[in-house]
Amino acid sequence: MSTPTTVRTRFAPSPTGGLHLGGVRTALYSYLYAKQHGGQFVLRIEDTDQNRFVEGAEQYIQEALAWCGIHPDESPFHGGPHAPYRQSERKDVYKQYALQLVAAGHAYYAFDTPEELEARRAEAKRDNEHAVFQYDHSTRGALRNSLSLLAAEVDALLQAGTPYVIRIAMPSNETIAFTDMIRGHIEFEPGLCDDKVLLKGDGMPTYHLAVVVDDYLMGITHAFRGEEWLPSAPVHIMLWEYLGWKNAMPQWAHLPLILKPDGHGKLSKRDGQRLGFPVFPLTWGDPATNEQHQGFREMGFMPEAFVNLLALLGWNSGTEQEVFSLDELIAQFRMERVHKGGAKFDFEKAKWFNQEWIKQSATERLLPNVIAVLKDAGIEADTETLNVIIPLVKERCITMRDFVQQCEYFFRLPSRFDYDVIAPKWNADKKAFFETWLAQWAETKTTDFAAIEAHAKTLATERNIKLGELQLPLRIMLVGDKFGPNVFQIAGLLGYEQTKERVMMGVNALG
Repeated sequence: MSTPTTVRTRFAPSPTGGLHLGGVRTALYSYLYAKQHGGQFVLRIEDTDQNRFVEGAEQYIQEALAWCGIHPDESPFHGGPHAPYRQSERKDVYKQYALQLVAAGHAYYAFDTPEELEARRAEAKRDNEHAVFQYDHSTRGALRNSLSLLAAEVDALLQAGTPYVIRIAMPSNETIAFTDMIRGHIEFEPGLCDDKVLLKGDGMPTYHLAVVVDDYLMGITHAFRGEEWLPSAPVHIMLWEYLGWKNAMPQWAHLPLILKPDGHGKLSKRDGQRLGFPVFPLTWGDPATNEQHQGFREMGFMPEAFVNLLALLGWNSGTEQEVFSLDELIAQFRMERVHKGGAKFDFEKAKWFNQEWIKQSATERLLPNVIAVLKDAGIEADTETLNVIIPLVKERCITMRDFVQQCEYFFRLPSRFDYDVIAPKWNADKKAFFETWLAQWAETKTTDFAAIEAHAKTLATERNIKLGELQLPLRIMLVGDKFGPNVFQIAGLLGYEQTKERVMMGVNALG
């Protein structure tokens, strides 16, 4: 196989549950790097561990990436020249390479039963409670495998159909090194590594074999993954070497962890539940526990904001800019600016990103989402009115769900009116003002904001009342509370009849 000249990156999640935001960030960085270099981004499903497979997880991964605007060039859903893209559908591919490694002396059959291995672990504990049994160069000679048994014994076991796994034979006396795109030169002592299982008893490969074989056959040039995979790097490097593919090995980038808000430990879904923020892009329903974990989308985050905040969890542009579109991220993303240390998740900052994106987004972009959240709240809103309202209220919205509070009074009577706020300063002069104002407005019933305000200002001057003293009572009567855009804009959008109904309700309630 020739060395690819086009940059090809991949995201290879396991369908074992909801896609955590850390996984989405790995996909994002892989996507940004590929697109910046005019390359391809591949989605591969690593489902070799069928015992941990969760129904619906694969579809969740697809939907989450699509919501984020991360669209693979090749995937189980899009197809491509290297199909299939599910490892469970490539089972026969891996076994030949496992047997090739055995034939070359780089791997071996291990016939140990689970009970035998458990006995070894218990024996190690008896000698030292902190000891951990490891199947490696120092122990393999005393265990049941093709390195310790005679060839005739091995053949007999194989002929008899004795269950086995295939393990890599890790070297014990050479330093293993590679250059990480983020961390630079890294060295490992292979004697500390165990002989990982490559092919399981059911014929399925483990991650270690499958990831190397697939990256090679799919021509992956750059592999992004979390730093928790660093301890596995020696095994993967040796597999690339043992299979004769070392010159085709992708450049690796081990990304920093996303940390809890206090910086102590990796962020988990439990932290989100405990602290009241999502850690999944979309709501995830765990079929094993029936737990519902709310997602950023359902909490009212825009995908642009979610992608923006993820990009800056571990990377910065080196400038003062903080708000980036996906296209801007593609243009400015640089590996040398990815941090080595973990990034603390800050939900307040996440909300800031969302508010900025709402403020900066055009009405056309916000309109479908606003219609959807209003509909969920039982409000049928017409597009023409929303096209006027959205620009007036969007700066007060942190999430899309805030549009319900900011818009609902335009479409239905508020459920409560905070008259107590204005009652202490209410008097007969103000009552007379509103009655006269409505009577005079009835002659034109104009909806022009400026005309309604000018009329109120003129009447207030005639009555020797400051307009500012009238605006809060009017706001409470129309909205029910102390928020919203210019109160005369609200009156114009409500129209004369609705404004009259609410003002007279207030006048009567205040006495």
